[in-house]
Amino acid sequence: MKLLFMIGNAAVGKMTVGQELMKITGLRLFHNHMTIEPVMEIFGQFNPAAIHRLRQVIFEEFAKTDNYGMIFTYMWAFDCQSDWDYIESVKNIFKPYHTEFYYVELVASQKIRLERNATENRLKHKASKRDIEASNQRLLEDDAHARLESMEGEIPFENYIKIDNTNLAPNVVAQMIKERFHL
Repeated sequence: MKLLFMIGNAAVGKMTVGQELMKITGLRLFHNHMTIEPVMEIFGQFNPAAIHRLRQVIFEEFAKTDNYGMIFTYMWAFDCQSDWDYIESVKNIFKPYHTEFYYVELVASQKIRLERNATENRLKHKASKRDIEASNQRLLEDDAHARLESMEGEIPFENYIKIDNTNLAPNVVAQMIKERFHL
């Protein structure tokens, strides 16, 4: 099995690239809002504990399958040890199943990400982003309070690639990932 972590800042294109990558590989897409949105709908607010538990169940059950693999999108705060620990905890779920791990970091400027924050595809799949003004404010706050782009040489993993997808179509980025990791 393969587990590909698609990491990057808010509205960088993780889900959209993941959708394109799923089309050209046997990987299944599990974007982070697949658990965020239903929890927010049920609880009326963000509930990290419920989101974490739902993700845990999905990871545990998926790891037991004979699927080719999964793409998991995640906004990783590199200056937050708990985010590093979370990635390791997810990997630990999959390790007993002889999983190969891959890491794709997408980067784009804040200006581009603010433009992407209101795209039709994003709003279709992420109800919590439909209040554009509030969503833009969260993006700006995230940028101000966490380091969501890795520093040169910071990611120690063998199967890692950082892609500036500012001027690249999602299907082009997906093809680059497929070719790089022979997916």
